[in-house]
Amino acid sequence: MDLRKLKTLIDLVSESNVSELEITEADGKVRIVKAGAAPVVMMQPMQAQPQPLAAAAAPAAAAAPAVAEVPEETGHVVKSPMVGTFYRSSSPGAKAFAEVGDQVKEGQPICIIEAMKIMNEIETDLAGTVTKILVENGQPVEYGQPLFVIE
Repeated sequence: MDLRKLKTLIDLVSESNVSELEITEADGKVRIVKAGAAPVVMMQPMQAQPQPLAAAAAPAAAAAPAVAEVPEETGHVVKSPMVGTFYRSSSPGAKAFAEVGDQVKEGQPICIIEAMKIMNEIETDLAGTVTKILVENGQPVEYGQPLFVIE
């Protein structure tokens, strides 16, 4: 792909509401992802091995704004034991298992994580006071992601 065409595509993504553009042609594949104010361009020749793709992704990650780092929390952090969807209560209209300021006992359910259509109650492994809830209701969570801070 010639440089003028690539520049035109970058300008198109920059000036539009499009956040990602991917074009595949005979001589290669181009993927332009808008990250913050400037788009990030990743080119991959059709014959390329996975290593050049990883090398191209590293500069793109450096150019994009970094995800905000989670500050160190004081107290005990309750982490997600699985990947799924976080819920603060057993049903949409029900009272939340735990609110900021609530006293919790060891083994008390504090949230539900839905994984593969199964609702899994997550229990505290420590008695104390809930000082922070780090996840919004209905938000996807990853394994090991901090959910609550208990002091």
